[in-house]
Amino acid sequence: MSPTTALTPNRLSRSRITHLSALLADAFHEDALTRWMIPDERLRAELLPGFFRVFVELSASYDAVLTTPDGDAVLLFLPPGAEPDEEALDAAFAEALGEHADALRTIARLQAERHPHGPPHYYVSFGAVRAGRQQGGLITRLLGEVLARADAEGVPVYSEASSQGGEAACRRVGFERVGEDIALPADGPLLRPMWRDPR
Repeated sequence: MSPTTALTPNRLSRSRITHLSALLADAFHEDALTRWMIPDERLRAELLPGFFRVFVELSASYDAVLTTPDGDAVLLFLPPGAEPDEEALDAAFAEALGEHADALRTIARLQAERHPHGPPHYYVSFGAVRAGRQQGGLITRLLGEVLARADAEGVPVYSEASSQGGEAACRRVGFERVGEDIALPADGPLLRPMWRDPR
């Protein structure tokens, strides 16, 4: 039996979306990117589940949510050719983040400036593992499913690592750093663009 299961939108129940959003929020609570976006720890814990819910629902709309059967790990991505409704997304993030939506807009603008415009590619946005299950290779397996799809289609995969752990996970499956880091303003953290050609 496959260690992971691809979830289609009609199989992502409301409770499942809530669970995966909370999993991502917990995993990224201390991440440098979310700390820069929402400096206050209490407010960050309050807002991140809604923030990640937008991403979970976006990926689900493209059949692009992978999770372990027990829900202890999740990977969000977008397939080649995905064109989200930017206006609707901005409204959803504004509702989720309130005054902190401007920080997200800054991140998104800098990402867009550096996002590859070359060949069609998969874009891996977020991955998370429940505390206590980390270091077990779950994210590597989930990434492997995306890479298998990409290799079968002959297309590359792009991602941006916001931590050393994220970069290491990408490197383990063949990603390499591409171009300069994306530096956030005011001595903010770095995002590391990562690229993997098809094999």
